[in-house]
Formats: sequence, structure tokens, C-alpha cells
Amino acid sequence: MKTNRQERILDIIKNNNVETQSDLLELLRSEGFNVTQATVSRDIKEMRLIKVPDGKGSYKYACDNISMSEEASHLYLFQTSVQSVESAHNLVVIKTGVGMAGAVCAALDATRRAGVMGSIAGDDTIFVALRTDAAAGNLVSDLKKLISRKENENV
Repeated sequence: MKTNRQERILDIIKNNNVETQSDLLELLRSEGFNVTQATVSRDIKEMRLIKVPDGKGSYKYACDNISMSEEASHLYLFQTSVQSVESAHNLVVIKTGVGMAGAVCAALDATRRAGVMGSIAGDDTIFVALRTDAAAGNLVSDLKKLISRKENENV
């Protein structure tokens, strides 16, 4: 029963924008699952579901490894962790929250951006070496757009 319910929860959050536990509870009940809010809460915790931006100014439930694409995961990481981005010629300095530079750097590396020669991360700072000043400017511009999207969603 529990396994079936949790599999159905994954299907539901994959195919619907589920914003609250109440929404999930109603969807499960409409499909014949006799569940309480406490059961749904335990399932969410056990399944390690997270809330991610839905692209419309709200948040929805997602499973970090199953229902979020790698690109969406990177986007979420950049939006929630990058605090500032600056360049000096062909070098870009990215400031993140404490302890987040390694994750942001790995996500940036995984995007395989053209012009990136290499990157190195500390605790809250990333240095990215690019082949040209123009490539550095493009990276700064792209990351600043992500940061501004985050700020606009919080308004």
C-alpha cells in the first residue's frame, strides 16, 4: 500500500503543479487513497521531496532525482545560491552562499559552456577562466539574468 501510494505521489507531482500538502492530499483521495495529512507529510519527508520554482512565480513539489531534469536542477541551484557575478577580462568571479560554491561550480561545469577553460571553487567563491573577454561577458550576462529571475519571482 505504502509503495503504491508513494509511486503514485511521484506520478502526481511529475504531471501536476502540486503546491501544497493539501493539494497532494486531495489528488490522492480523488484516486481512491484513504490518507491523512499526517501520512502525506511523512511520505513527503521520507521521499525527500523538495519545492522548486514552477516558472510562474509559485513553487511546486518535485523529487530531486526523479522528476527534475538536470537542467532544471542547475537552474534552481543557480537561482538559489548565486549572490553576485563579476568579470575582469577573461576571468569571472561568482559569489555564492557559504558552502555552496562547490555545488554551483560542479553544475556550471556540467553545462559545458563554450569558452570555459576551467573553474575552481572555494567555500563561497568560484573563479572561472574563459578563453576570451567576450565569453566572460556572456557568462556574466547569463548568470545575472538567472539572478534577476529569482528576484522577480520573490516580488
